[in-house]
Amino acid sequence: MLYIIGLGLNAKGISLQGMDALKKCKKIYLENYTVDFPYSEGELREVIGKKILPADRDFVESLKIVDMAKKLDIALLVYGSPLTATTHISLIEEAKEVGIKCKIIYSSSVFDAIAETGLQIYKFGKITSMPAWKKNYTPDSFMEIVKQNLSIDAHSLILVDIGLEFHEALKELEIAAKKHKIVLNKIILCQCLGTRYSKIFYNNLEDFKKFTSVKKPYCIIIPSKLHFVEKEILEDF
Repeated sequence: MLYIIGLGLNAKGISLQGMDALKKCKKIYLENYTVDFPYSEGELREVIGKKILPADRDFVESLKIVDMAKKLDIALLVYGSPLTATTHISLIEEAKEVGIKCKIIYSSSVFDAIAETGLQIYKFGKITSMPAWKKNYTPDSFMEIVKQNLSIDAHSLILVDIGLEFHEALKELEIAAKKHKIVLNKIILCQCLGTRYSKIFYNNLEDFKKFTSVKKPYCIIIPSKLHFVEKEILEDF
């Protein structure tokens, strides 16, 4: 049996159902390539009480974990929601093809936690991701999604690539917005939602440039037209 288990947003966020499943598992892997964890592996190990093995992208995409699940109960732990990344869907499909049972155990994710901003969830448009730019690789298509969302008065959630520092993300955001002719007024920064480090900020771009320390993981929201209740709650931040 293969278990794909969501960890929620903090070290104690795993569900009781997830903990029960881990008792049966002979090997437990931690997917470590899609998010900057807000806690250490040691803290998670203390909660789970069992050995945890690292699982990078190459390991997960090689589907070795599915082969192991033919003989053993295996768990893959995923931060937040277990099926956000497409590679996890591929694991399920591969397991089905070879006749391996697969159980998905859900938990909270950033998609739940952003409601704390006061923005109405049903007013969000397409979710997009901001990649870390390299010297000769500066993709800005994420801003095209923001543009589409703004055209229908929808808010935009931008997930930030693992390892990308906030000041670099802010620079990318500003350059991409100018290229796509988007005027950025006040934006929202969500830091470590669901953890003891959770903070929400609502400021303009120039104010954010003065920030010296932003903890990971964080995400950015570009709000569209605000309902008066949304505006009232945001102003408190």
